[in-house]
Amino acid sequence: MALLDLANPTRFLVLVARALPWLGAATVLLFAVAAYLVLFVAPDDYQQGGTVKIMFLHVPAAWLSMACYSMMAVSALGTLVWRHPLADVAAKAAAPIGAAFTFLCLVTGSLWGKPMWGTWWIWDARLTSELVLLLMYLGLIALWRTVDDPGRAGRAVAVLTLVGTVNIPIIKFSVDWWNTLHQPASVFRTGGPTIHSSILVPLMVSALAFTVLFVTLHLAAMRNEVLRRRVRAMRLIEAQRDGLPAGAGLATGG
Repeated sequence: MALLDLANPTRFLVLVARALPWLGAATVLLFAVAAYLVLFVAPDDYQQGGTVKIMFLHVPAAWLSMACYSMMAVSALGTLVWRHPLADVAAKAAAPIGAAFTFLCLVTGSLWGKPMWGTWWIWDARLTSELVLLLMYLGLIALWRTVDDPGRAGRAVAVLTLVGTVNIPIIKFSVDWWNTLHQPASVFRTGGPTIHSSILVPLMVSALAFTVLFVTLHLAAMRNEVLRRRVRAMRLIEAQRDGLPAGAGLATGG
């Protein structure tokens, strides 16, 4: 199937129906492997002890909070430039998932920071920019719910999403640009990872498990959004046929 074929929502739904069972099984398997590696292979840190294992939740959540928003930015271009019919569907489906990963990142960061830094929260550049990302996700979700017409909502959200992309490099490079409590990059760096393989391998497997989980949830949410819009279109047609004002048939449609 060509990539352009996915512009057809019907073909997309067929692909998702085939892929979701396999993705769900892969997600369960990867999380099982990740749990084994984290619990029985990854050692405790000589300074942090067992609390270092919060990293296997915190770091993948942080990566995916930024990756999800970056994907939404690409979807925004698809909406505004290429007018891809599924671009705004992808963005709308991704926003709640991205918000959940960002919230998980902040919560696990606080749980990790309390024993290490002695405080649940500090207005560190990395923490503050990550909090801004969560607020941006919530703002985009609210905008989607405010505008009834999906087309107008998609364009408005796309513009706001692109404006918000300035925060992504701030999150990424905040530890390099400012004096923060966070350590510099230790995995994706030009000189190679600085983490020992006994921790790096479980971390990468955990990150892969969360990534596959994101793909699974995102495709399922996109499928639901496509079906919801089809129901909305059917209600519009029915309302027009019955001579009702535009939108009257959507009073309970969301």
